[in-house]
Amino acid sequence: MEYARFTKDMKETHTVLVPSMLPIHFKLLKQIFKKSGFNIVVLENTGDVVREEGLAHVHNDTCYPALLVIGQMMDALKSGKYDLDHTVLAITQTGGGCRASNYLALLRKALEMEGWNERIPCLSVNFSGLEKDSEFELTLPMLIRLLYGFLYGDALMWLKNQVKPYEINKGDTDKAIDDFVDRLIQDFESGRYRNSKRIYRDMIEAMKAVPQDRTQKKIRVGVVGEIYMKYSPLGNSNLEDYLIDEGFEPVLSGVIDFGLYCLENSIIDYNYYHMHEKSHTWIAIGKDIIIRMQRTFINAVKNEGTFIPPDDFSEVIANGKGFINPGVKMGEGWLLTSEVVTLIKTGVNNIISAQPFGCLPNHIVAKGMVHKIKGEFPDANIVAIDYDPSASKVNQENRIRLMLANAKLNSTLGDI
Repeated sequence: MEYARFTKDMKETHTVLVPSMLPIHFKLLKQIFKKSGFNIVVLENTGDVVREEGLAHVHNDTCYPALLVIGQMMDALKSGKYDLDHTVLAITQTGGGCRASNYLALLRKALEMEGWNERIPCLSVNFSGLEKDSEFELTLPMLIRLLYGFLYGDALMWLKNQVKPYEINKGDTDKAIDDFVDRLIQDFESGRYRNSKRIYRDMIEAMKAVPQDRTQKKIRVGVVGEIYMKYSPLGNSNLEDYLIDEGFEPVLSGVIDFGLYCLENSIIDYNYYHMHEKSHTWIAIGKDIIIRMQRTFINAVKNEGTFIPPDDFSEVIANGKGFINPGVKMGEGWLLTSEVVTLIKTGVNNIISAQPFGCLPNHIVAKGMVHKIKGEFPDANIVAIDYDPSASKVNQENRIRLMLANAKLNSTLGDI
């Protein structure tokens, strides 16, 4: 297949379209890429038209995230908002065993169907050596800024879900988040973004300042699953807001955990198969550095005392052992099971697993592990919700409501 290649000079002349996934994080990452010369637009188009465009260009048996991401991009290209001769489509790839490797081919196939394949280049952001003829490169300064961006995004998301369920004035939490993101953007511009202790301290104070009514404690509900379905409001039908509207407190681990999971998998490959011999030491050092950076926020939350801190990723790794072999690493692999066990051990017994229908890796490590987990933790209240272009939102919400009803019942019995 002939296709347009991304070249370095396109940074100055082209608009880069990015599919939505992480509402808080992407506001920061957009500015980080802008500082490196990229004109990034995070797509916000939603609705049935996105799903229909996805179905028109991606086979309906292909996983739902691929369908939504490509549908969102194709709808944007047809909207008339962008000059197609100066537009680039950006997509991430982990190089895994399923869509994580095939996204780019699926996207180029969709462009070819519209006759745009030699007109609109695609930009692959990956660490797996894919797309070798692209001139896109992640420099060390950019990688460091991106790492801090993800860490701060994770921290804001974690605090938001402990404040928004209790806010007195609807919208105050989102405004506080937006205000702090604007402040972080200034810190990235001035180079003060590395002073994470100060930033986390100010972040906690900003979230405490939101007027809240905590007279009645909300039941906490963990959300795990395939990475796109777990975080993307487009993919999971605004699951976090739905739980908050229903009177619950959602609990989501940070996306940096998935990055650490990928690094840990490289270490596992080395231990099991003697792979990555040249890079093994650096990968292990990198993993330890990022975990220590995460602990800066954990310690800040613990020392301040108002909010519940997130779990240390080294504990997440340990919690999965005894339930699933670390060699199980397709899709979310051992991470998903480890997250479920970690949630239960920290008192979050009610858990939603959001996954694309037919995603074999995640059906195995999510639905397939429920029996074993419940054997160890009989009070666990776990429901798997499948998302698909033909899935009924009413049926999805009814299954969630049933789980939430059980959560309320168990909470009431626990108080007796």
